[in-house]
Amino acid sequence: MKGLPLPMATPDLARAAADAINTGDTAWVLTCAALVLLMTPALALFYGGMVGRRNVLAMIMQTFIVIAIVGVQWVLWGYSLAFGPDHGHFIGGLDWLGLRHVGMEANPDYAPTIPHEAFMMFQGMFAIITPALVTGIFAGRMRFKAFLLFTLLWATFVYDPLAHWVWGTGGWLREWGTLDFAGGTVVHISSGMAALAAALVVMRHRERVSAEAPHDVPMVVLGAGLLWFGWFGFNAGSALSSAGLAANTFVVTNSAGAMSALVWMTMTWWFGGKPSVIGAAAGAVAGLAAVTPASGYVTPMAAVLIGMGAGVLCYLACRLRARIGLRDELDVWGVHGVGGMWGMLAAGLFASVSINAAGADGLIYGNVHQFGVQALAIIATGAYSFVVTAVILKLIGVFMPTDVAEHEEAGLDWALHGETAYQT
Repeated sequence: MKGLPLPMATPDLARAAADAINTGDTAWVLTCAALVLLMTPALALFYGGMVGRRNVLAMIMQTFIVIAIVGVQWVLWGYSLAFGPDHGHFIGGLDWLGLRHVGMEANPDYAPTIPHEAFMMFQGMFAIITPALVTGIFAGRMRFKAFLLFTLLWATFVYDPLAHWVWGTGGWLREWGTLDFAGGTVVHISSGMAALAAALVVMRHRERVSAEAPHDVPMVVLGAGLLWFGWFGFNAGSALSSAGLAANTFVVTNSAGAMSALVWMTMTWWFGGKPSVIGAAAGAVAGLAAVTPASGYVTPMAAVLIGMGAGVLCYLACRLRARIGLRDELDVWGVHGVGGMWGMLAAGLFASVSINAAGADGLIYGNVHQFGVQALAIIATGAYSFVVTAVILKLIGVFMPTDVAEHEEAGLDWALHGETAYQT
């Protein structure tokens, strides 16, 4: 289905669009966009605390600079590819290049009560944090120039098409009825599978200095707390209205994160003999990732079950990763990939039209079809992200060096950036 033709800017249409704008909804979405932006510096702290002292600035820089790279890419062409008029149910066109036709009027296809620019900016924050999540796989092991190119290419050829598939008008997964309220496929599965591709395809053949222990656990917890705070904007803002659905989404987001933190902490206590502080923080992030796709469709009690499942499944996935020696020490795949997959399946299990009439009932309400649609979305988005990420990394390696093996022992902060995080 092709995108709807753009209306002529007649005075009557402009006046009608202005009358449709709801100031409360607009204020809510703009506030939530700011909350989601905060999540990327929060992620920089979360990841930065997990690496060694000699690589903390390099890790923070990789995550933080994504705001600048994707912030510009989204305005120039990213938003048009993700949400522009449909081409073949796969990608948006370049009709909105440089935000042409994206202004202060509402776009009824996406958000009829807020300015189109507000919707664009809110979605842009998702486009920023997703490649930022991927940076965890490159902790202490990638040249900065290669990383910048990777981020630009990944945002364009992985994130933007997936966003169109799931959320864009005409996207094939949207047409099939996929339930992904705030990014289980587009954000979490895509970033988790990208990390898995990097670990398996690109970096598995090279020996590496043993991973260092987290150098600053309080920094990790602070980052996790700020991520939790921003996640209310991430999920509840996706309602695009300051009404009852946003309130329910707010509740289920907190419930799942809290339950997963408790479960992960308990499992570290059970298996390791002591309750882990980092485990509690990682568990919260896993639960928040898992509830993301289901957050606009499920009850609070379902969210508790989703958080419980995330705490168990993501913890076991991270233990498996460590046991087999997969080089993903910050557990991007275990937390975001596995958490996103479980969350998508959970949406297919627990979704209810009593929460969101625009959604669908899940398996426990007798809708087997919806569970199958969710499983298809997991396979399609995961496979696409894995393959295209591997191709991007291989191509970059042909044209420029990516390896930093000669600097791993001394650390990347001084070698790449000429600065150090600590004086002693």
